[in-house]
Amino acid sequence: MRHDPSYRPITADQFLAIDFGTDKKFELYNGVIYMMTGGSEPHAWVQLNVLTWLRTTLRGTGCRPYGSDMGLKVSDVDVRYPDVAIYCAQPPRDELRNSKALTDPTVVIEILSQSTATFDQGTKLDEYQAIPSIRTIAFIDPVNELCRTIERQGERSWHDQMFSGRGGINIPTLGITIPHPEIFARD
Repeated sequence: MRHDPSYRPITADQFLAIDFGTDKKFELYNGVIYMMTGGSEPHAWVQLNVLTWLRTTLRGTGCRPYGSDMGLKVSDVDVRYPDVAIYCAQPPRDELRNSKALTDPTVVIEILSQSTATFDQGTKLDEYQAIPSIRTIAFIDPVNELCRTIERQGERSWHDQMFSGRGGINIPTLGITIPHPEIFARD
């Protein structure tokens, strides 16, 4: 769509109002609709491991983890679908019943694939760092079983633990660490 001179960029609200009527998923980037690639088995399994661990751990804290079915409105012309996003201090779930995207996550986690790793750790990282509510951004490499955690240190300052080995994902804001064995559990 981006190469068609007659295509007019749309807003995030216009994008969220579209019923694509398909099992395909799309994101909005700079007002242009892009189809998302499907995930692999390791990607899906790691996402399930992380969401299961977070749901149990965060129950009763006021923070809720969501998977990639819940959109994140990054800006007026950008909508992303992070693999995992944690939202705190949200209204009751019944008030969100018709929401297709939320704003102001505390944590965003992306599971890397060969086809999206560069975009995730470049463009998406920049977008996520521009969201004031985000305190932790993490990337998980399901093939090499490594985690990268980026923690906000100040308004424009971040501490990046590049693929820190077997430490898991530390989320100081929530007082938790997602253990490495839980992220990559195979059973």
